[in-house]
Amino acid sequence: MGHTSLEKIIALQKKTSSIRNLCILAHVDHGKTTLADCLVATNGIISSRLAGKLRYLDSREDEQIRGITMKSSAITLHYTTGENEYLINLIDSPGHVDFSSEVSTAVRLCDGAIVIVDAVEGVCPQTQVVLRQAWLENIRPVLVINKIDRLIVELKLTSQEAFTHLQKILEQVNAVTGSLFTSKVLEERAEKDAGAQSITTENSAGDQVYDWSAGLEETDDSDLYFSPDRGNVVFASAIDGWGFRVHQFAEMYSQKMGIRSSVLLKTLWGDFYLNTKAKRIMKGAQSKGKKPLFVQLVLDNIWSLYDAVVTRRDKEKVEKMVTSLGLKVMPRDLRHSDPKVLLCAICSQWLPVSQAVLSMVCEKLPSPAEMSSERAEKLMCVGARRFDSLHEKTQELKKAFLDCSADGMAPVIVFVSKMFAVDPKALPQNKQRTESGH
Repeated sequence: MGHTSLEKIIALQKKTSSIRNLCILAHVDHGKTTLADCLVATNGIISSRLAGKLRYLDSREDEQIRGITMKSSAITLHYTTGENEYLINLIDSPGHVDFSSEVSTAVRLCDGAIVIVDAVEGVCPQTQVVLRQAWLENIRPVLVINKIDRLIVELKLTSQEAFTHLQKILEQVNAVTGSLFTSKVLEERAEKDAGAQSITTENSAGDQVYDWSAGLEETDDSDLYFSPDRGNVVFASAIDGWGFRVHQFAEMYSQKMGIRSSVLLKTLWGDFYLNTKAKRIMKGAQSKGKKPLFVQLVLDNIWSLYDAVVTRRDKEKVEKMVTSLGLKVMPRDLRHSDPKVLLCAICSQWLPVSQAVLSMVCEKLPSPAEMSSERAEKLMCVGARRFDSLHEKTQELKKAFLDCSADGMAPVIVFVSKMFAVDPKALPQNKQRTESGH
């Protein structure tokens, strides 16, 4: 996709439902800036060959030298899927604990977040911190499990071992989300019951029994968790340019196997296997010692591609794979001395990571118009100040906040997320004038 005209971006800015404001959050060195490079490359701003090497959003010299993000950087991307066009305002934030204030200011400006987890390291301290920040700011996260190439090349795991490992990582992330949800429900329950307890008379006989779990049973938490069949998880290797959601393989195999894609979507991730004799998908892969569908239909293909291209450099097998996938690879890429160049050329056409991530973002993350009333009040208040203590005219702005209208008559609201310390000498009124006679 090439450059987008300024007129097109201005027109899309007026269509609030097509805007996505999101930030990329992760522990340090889990691949945020590499993924950002892949997304930036879709707009023709940088070459796809340089994605991951250029670290485009690390615009400061010290960031390039040290190889880590220190300040949040923002960029606007244009994305088209089918007949729909979207404007994606993307903020790449630091992962290092020393720059966590940059993360909290970025999160406050967004409606959604891409949380990245390294497939080898799993959930790290800063991953928990960013998940908590997203939770506290009431923004919706989606998950990218990145660096899956490390499981193949570094850890030398089999596809079956990798599947078990990925399941554990997903459980870790969901455990963090679950604990945040539980603490919130219990807090609300305690507040509600504090009043009720104070009313109870002192002469009531015996000790009172307090059931802490009561609030949890009544509350629906099914939408909070990350699950591949819900479409809010991407498996990726940003450095090698590939990434996918389970539904891509579900659609691919439904045509080949004649099984409905909705059935495949529910069974591709989990304890299901393909009974070739009965031509049916059955449960209990682990107990029967069978290959789970995700291993058989997804991971085995990726593992065999890495084996042919990177490990054995089997030219004939690579050509067969390229032909069967219906891809066109340049002869110079096929002859290149670095196997990773060929791998990127194949993967970026077969399973482009930017396509998987951007489609997930547009489907699963909310537009600014979907902001909750609670969040609008929180953004309008400073510190511990209550919304109802604000001036009446200020309270009226809440409606404009929620409407998010691009109409010329709508009030303009400026939200200051971060303050910079500036040397007084740099301010315009203190600059020396060059005109003669002054």
